[in-house]
Amino acid sequence: MEELLRDIWQHIQSYYSSIIVLLPRVIVASVIFAFFYMLANRSRRLVNNRLSRRMDDPLLVIFLGQVAKIVLLIVAFLIVLQVLGLAGIATGIVTGASVSAIVIGFAFKDIGENFLAGIMLAFNRPFQVGDTVELDGHKGKVVALNLRNARIKTFDGKDIFIPNANIIKNPVVNYTMDGFLRHDFIVGLEYGSDVSDAIKIILATLKNVEGILHTGKPPSVAVSDLGENALELIVYYWIDTFDKNINANIIKTESVDRILTELDKAGFYLPGQVIEMKNYKGENLLMKGNS
Repeated sequence: MEELLRDIWQHIQSYYSSIIVLLPRVIVASVIFAFFYMLANRSRRLVNNRLSRRMDDPLLVIFLGQVAKIVLLIVAFLIVLQVLGLAGIATGIVTGASVSAIVIGFAFKDIGENFLAGIMLAFNRPFQVGDTVELDGHKGKVVALNLRNARIKTFDGKDIFIPNANIIKNPVVNYTMDGFLRHDFIVGLEYGSDVSDAIKIILATLKNVEGILHTGKPPSVAVSDLGENALELIVYYWIDTFDKNINANIIKTESVDRILTELDKAGFYLPGQVIEMKNYKGENLLMKGNS
């Protein structure tokens, strides 16, 4: 019995001696971890504040702030292991993490590619939610953005999710970035019409259409083409895309309707293509002409 107690006491003394030797390292490691923990929290707040001024995606701002905090905590954990004399464990963790990262990278290549592209777009995004854009051949309004894809709603009501990697690799057309968007339509006149007079009537009519800009970017009219049946005039006008009360389709419809009415009142002939059928000795011949 005495022998057993003596062995137990010797083990306790050896553990006590080890603890006494290790205690300074534990204290230093604790201080280092506490310092890095405070630094990680401060870094997260700093990243959130800085990025929130440059990015319009709050979820991404929070995510990147958390990433900054986690990275610092991982560094702190590895330093603590070094201080405690567990360098081998730290090396093993780093090596294992590197191998795992490579394996996961190959397994989820597309997801990782879109994720990294999403981070790049967050810092230099060529469009925002609400912009009218053309992405990867699809035109519509941006309704949502995240780290993996952009969601746009086309003008016929379809929701299309476009991977961020495709956005990075392909041209992006933003129709509303600066708040101005130009529209146009064609007006056909009979050959021999007074073009100058018609242009004056068109410009005067557009002044009365609400929503069309007249200062800075005034409407303009030019000869577009010498068509088969008519002299074609192209009418250009600009609208303010930041004004949510403006409907581009309504403005275009009203503009065309008023211009046709005013030109008709002024005696201008607006021809259209007609197909005339004549019968010569039982044979049908088609002849094109102006109406």
